[in-house]
Amino acid sequence: MTGSKILVALRIAAPTPLVFRAFTDEIGLWWQADGLFAFTPGPPGRLSFDPKGPEGRLIEEKPDGGRFEIGRILTWEAPPAPGTAGRLALIWRQASFAADQETRVFVAFDPVEDGTRVTVEHLGWDAIPISHAARHHFPDGIFLHRHGSFWRRQLAGLAAVSVRR
Repeated sequence: MTGSKILVALRIAAPTPLVFRAFTDEIGLWWQADGLFAFTPGPPGRLSFDPKGPEGRLIEEKPDGGRFEIGRILTWEAPPAPGTAGRLALIWRQASFAADQETRVFVAFDPVEDGTRVTVEHLGWDAIPISHAARHHFPDGIFLHRHGSFWRRQLAGLAAVSVRR
């Protein structure tokens, strides 16, 4: 997958295993729904990994009890100890995507002197036409900037949960 991608990173003052667990175990606490980049129509749901681990899926559980599979896990490498790196990769879909449309998200949890650098790379937006509802008719530059801001807000939420653990 090449072409349009989003790349954002944030340092979090917590060790890599703790940040990875906050990302995977507590995504329902820190993920901030955004009407512009919603997975499904209607009220937003709560995100979770089900099951947690390499065979899992990222799921949105809707208030009415419905479930939408955002995507399956491609890589789940939890950092075994402080000072070690971790990786997570998954397919990312929205309900409005056609069967052959998907993007991919790669998340790196790298140890740094004061904690963890979390890097999110979201690839494959070139497979989603500008005219698609998920792109809001934004040209590439504007769409990638707006979606990058969306990911920065998500990482800020992750940081808030991680440092409280």
